[in-house]
Amino acid sequence: MSVFNTIVSNTIDYVPSNIVSIFAKKYIAGAYLEDALNLTKIFNRNGIMSTIDVLGEDIKKIEEANFYKNECIKVLEEIKTNNLNANLSLKPTQMGFALSKKLGFDNIREIIKKAYDLDNFVRIDMENSPYTTDTIEMYKQLRKEFGQHVGTVLQAYLKRTIDDIEYLSDDKMNIRLCKGIYIESEKNAYKNRDIIVENYKYCLEELFKKKAYVGIATHDEKLVFHAMKLIKDYNLQFSEYEFQMLLGVGENLKQFILDRKHRLRIYVPYGKQWLAYAKRRLKENPNLIKTALHLA
Repeated sequence: MSVFNTIVSNTIDYVPSNIVSIFAKKYIAGAYLEDALNLTKIFNRNGIMSTIDVLGEDIKKIEEANFYKNECIKVLEEIKTNNLNANLSLKPTQMGFALSKKLGFDNIREIIKKAYDLDNFVRIDMENSPYTTDTIEMYKQLRKEFGQHVGTVLQAYLKRTIDDIEYLSDDKMNIRLCKGIYIESEKNAYKNRDIIVENYKYCLEELFKKKAYVGIATHDEKLVFHAMKLIKDYNLQFSEYEFQMLLGVGENLKQFILDRKHRLRIYVPYGKQWLAYAKRRLKENPNLIKTALHLA
């Protein structure tokens, strides 16, 4: 890691929010659902799908969980009303999972039931290690009830992920595969970037072998190239996978994917609780600041 990246990663938590916002605004749709819907309309016109995410996590009060549950239901309703090619992503702790597993599960189930009724889809995001097992178990239970209207996320930097793929392979999987972003212990996670990349390749191929629907979530050109090779090797059809990328990142790579006739979904976060998301993204990839300053 460069000196610049090290400094950013070690100090971003102490940077005032008004400064962080200068670098973050490119990567967040805005404060309101209307911002995310308008951006999704633009993406759809250009052949790009979206997953809309209401920013906010690790809430402290039941009232907050109810707010986010209702907001997520509203997202699904507005997607239907506006006839958008979009789905929803949510976080377990946003739904009160850290306060009460039953509360979190019941809220998430209610949202997925709404998606089922509207013929849409909900991705249960993966947070850090204290929630990994519970999130996988929740996904497995909800998958029995709602089938391919629900999916989850697996992270290639976690040492357990290849075993989680095997554990979930008793039924059709819908998985977003990403490298991982949370700070984890060496006991739980690989720290070497080359090993993380190799494990991503390994996990992706295992998912394809098991006929999972995979959201290939990466901005790493080498991984995109590798994924395209596997797609060809396994003779996957257009509807059997998709690439996924973050808003505001890797514009040239996005176009490369689209030019080769692959489906692409952009993660579209919105909301007033943007600060924690922005700091986590900048900590993971300090080069976003270089890009914003036109130094990269």
